[in-house]
Amino acid sequence: MVSYLKKKNKWIVSISFLIIFLVVSIAVFVTIGSASITVLDTVKIIISKIPVLKNLVDINDLPRSSAVIVLNIRIPRVLLGVLVGAALSTVGAAFQGMFKNPMADPYVIGISSGAALGATLAIIGNVSFLILGISETSLGAFIGAITSTFVVYMISRVKNKIPVTVLLLSGIAIGQFFTAIMSFIMVIHSNDLDKIIYWTLGSFSGKGWDQLISVAVPIIISIVVLNFFARDLNAMLTGEETAQNLGIEVEKVKLIILIIGAFLTAMAVSVSGIIGFVGLIIPHIVRLIVGSDHRILMPASAMVGGIFMIFADTLARTMISPTEIPVGIITAMFGGPFFIYLLRKKRKSI
Repeated sequence: MVSYLKKKNKWIVSISFLIIFLVVSIAVFVTIGSASITVLDTVKIIISKIPVLKNLVDINDLPRSSAVIVLNIRIPRVLLGVLVGAALSTVGAAFQGMFKNPMADPYVIGISSGAALGATLAIIGNVSFLILGISETSLGAFIGAITSTFVVYMISRVKNKIPVTVLLLSGIAIGQFFTAIMSFIMVIHSNDLDKIIYWTLGSFSGKGWDQLISVAVPIIISIVVLNFFARDLNAMLTGEETAQNLGIEVEKVKLIILIIGAFLTAMAVSVSGIIGFVGLIIPHIVRLIVGSDHRILMPASAMVGGIFMIFADTLARTMISPTEIPVGIITAMFGGPFFIYLLRKKRKSI
């Protein structure tokens, strides 16, 4: 009992610290950009839009462009980065626990390839529309991601069971197949090659309140629901038979986690493109700090993932300003070496 209370207090301290760190990170990264806007001016602009506090500041002496940049470009972009990073990291933590595989990430079952193919088909279709802030490319990516997950699930299903190994192998096979189709399309439609490649590298460029509003509620709700399965994931780490003996419907839990994880990843991919390694490296880093208990691992991963994503995006838009680097390149620069580190660390057990 005493050890549990100590652990619970440690978790509360850790989560409280991460919440404060996340809020501070958002405030800091909103002030950074190619346009020179001071921290004080940024704070004034934000406060001026808060009904209770707006009378405390006067922004009439600030350029109108500064308010537009902070309110319509930087804030929604940073918040969108937090949501995408949180989504990918949470799914990564859940999938690593479900597959009992440290190399698992949100794209392990072919979601990225399906999203890339869906976005590619939308791009070459030359159809332009906007539904609730979602463009045709984003919608195509979402449909592609969900479709690939459904196909992999149907292939992997064996007598109402989902063997983890079969699921992983099916994901790899379908992912490669969809990638081949996308590559074939890129060869035929070379005029759209730049658009397709840029999308597959991931970026928050040009994203604003419309995109944020369209995905915020679904992502937040899905993350919360996924956290309800933390205890089940803890039990599954000890073995599926043990989990069943504890009264957990293992196959049902795996299916639900798979569906929610695929939906979360699809929502993230639809607004950001494919951003790799976030769901792989963040849960590992957090696990080293807070341990492997999913009750703390998943919420902590969500916050650290959000912080990491806005840090990477800030580098992407300021490193060689005014040219913007796709954020997927930045995450790969961090993720690649970390992936090699994991391989070296685990090679004795392979």
